Amino acid sequence: MSDYVELAQQIKLWGKAAGFADVRITDVDLHHVEAGFQAWLAAGYHGEMAYMAAHGSKRWRPDELVPGTIRVISVRMNYLPEPSGDSGDDNGDDWRSAERQHGADTAVISIYARGRDYHKVLRNRLQQLAERIQASIGEFGYRVFTDSAPVMEVALAEKAGLGWRGKHTLLLNREAGSLFFLGEILVDIPLPVDAPVSNHCGQCQSCIEVCPTQAIIAPYQLDARRCISYLTIELHGAIPLELRPLIGNRVYGCDDCQLFCPWNKFAQRASVNDFEVRNGLDSASMISLFAWTEAEFLRNLEGSPIRRIGHERWLRNLAVGLGNAAASMRADAALVAALQSRLEHPSEIVREHVQWALEQHAG
Repeated sequence: MSDYVELAQQIKLWGKAAGFADVRITDVDLHHVEAGFQAWLAAGYHGEMAYMAAHGSKRWRPDELVPGTIRVISVRMNYLPEPSGDSGDDNGDDWRSAERQHGADTAVISIYARGRDYHKVLRNRLQQLAERIQASIGEFGYRVFTDSAPVMEVALAEKAGLGWRGKHTLLLNREAGSLFFLGEILVDIPLPVDAPVSNHCGQCQSCIEVCPTQAIIAPYQLDARRCISYLTIELHGAIPLELRPLIGNRVYGCDDCQLFCPWNKFAQRASVNDFEVRNGLDSASMISLFAWTEAEFLRNLEGSPIRRIGHERWLRNLAVGLGNAAASMRADAALVAALQSRLEHPSEIVREHVQWALEQHAG
């Protein structure tokens, strides 16, 4: 057993050398989350995310997903980028203040999506960590994951002691807030496990109160169908009319529940440069982004997670944002002209959202 204790210590050191902010280990017993997850699905809170209901018990039984698994190496990687010259984050520390300064015509894109696709970054580094372990102990069974399979990442990370699940359902850490990605290596090695940490949300309701669409319907309960991240990323069709005005200028994801969480005053900057802002996506105007052709969209967002939604949904989201901006910028001819340029777009979805946006200006 002492050999495994030493190996676990080495794995944590190797993990940090690979760019992970923290590395912990847990077992595969998630029976305590099964009932709650099933109830969440039964309520339909997952919306069109059919993959959440697929795979049955494999989601909370990692040893069924990858037979032979007895431990999970759970990691987190910070993604808050260094401030860019145009972000308004002058002192480099108060990122929350900078995020609140976006103008009505600025495209607000979730911080995690402004740089390189995290799936590739984490998966490559997890693979490197697994290969480092293999070089030390020889062949062993493993698989790496990061938001790419039916793995209950937050539940595993919480049990491993990387933090606690906040009332917004994201993982929180006392030293780092919640601006980090999670990843896992499922292994067949009987490593010693780490202890979970206590919950420190207390009586705070900031995330619940600030949610623009009231998607956090109760502490630790999210109705994804109302969440702006779901509406702008996961939803394929038309965005519900009653929710469009609430989206504001958030065109890809939403960080408000994190932005107003007191623990995120401790959010840490990324230790790797993969998440640095590309294409000025921390301060780009919606008009300029709306003008991108599909070829420009694909070229400019090469290697970005945003590329996955495709040009049609990109224009749909921007049309909603421009419509909301139009409501407060009625004399802005450039904004109206941008919308009118897409009135004959081949996509019915785009045309309908553009028409709605123009009606907000006229109204």
